[in-house]
Amino acid sequence: MSRVLPILFNTDMVRAILDGRKTVTRRICKDANEFTVPDMSFYDAEKRTYAVHNFADKEHTDQLSTAERTCPICPGDILYVRECGIIQSMKNFDKTVKMYFPADDTLIEFKVTPDEYGRLSRFPEDKKLSPYWLTKQESRIWLKVTNVRVERLQEITEEQAKEEGTIDNRGFIHSPDNEYDSIHTAKEHFEQIWNSTIKKSDLDRYGWDASPWVWVIEFERCEKPAD
Repeated sequence: MSRVLPILFNTDMVRAILDGRKTVTRRICKDANEFTVPDMSFYDAEKRTYAVHNFADKEHTDQLSTAERTCPICPGDILYVRECGIIQSMKNFDKTVKMYFPADDTLIEFKVTPDEYGRLSRFPEDKKLSPYWLTKQESRIWLKVTNVRVERLQEITEEQAKEEGTIDNRGFIHSPDNEYDSIHTAKEHFEQIWNSTIKKSDLDRYGWDASPWVWVIEFERCEKPAD
């Protein structure tokens, strides 16, 4: 059974999705740790569950049990993208909101429900808002999940790193230090991107060097589903 779920991307990654350069994203699998190994070969589409194998040792030679866990995002799910935006103006008489999206310099005007209009009216105009403010009513990017798997972070290949949106349409890598970087590989740039999303206090557990278990979520653009 598919679900409609939110997913957050920063401005660079939204731009990559819009350009067609990003077709996959990796997210931390929090069911896994040094003693617990996730296993999607036990995936049950009806129950939306998969398996985790529990071990007594870090080398995973002494298995204690296998448990069923809920898969947070499954093939067939529809994701609405949460991104940064700026409210330009609001019209109370017809509950119309005009919003600017910095990822591609787009201005969109659309109607919302009275309740949603009331919520948005509490935000300041002409100020960049966190992606968390955006709901299904304002989302302009919809994705259909085509495949989900679990693997260690450092298993990513150079080609898979490109599918994460690290390379722009001119073959360059966008770097925090240089506008265009043709020296580093896509995989090296993905390492930088990944670590930039992890809290410093969590780098030992979830940073690139720790190579945590991650969900690999493949997707394609789709239309907004009917209500």
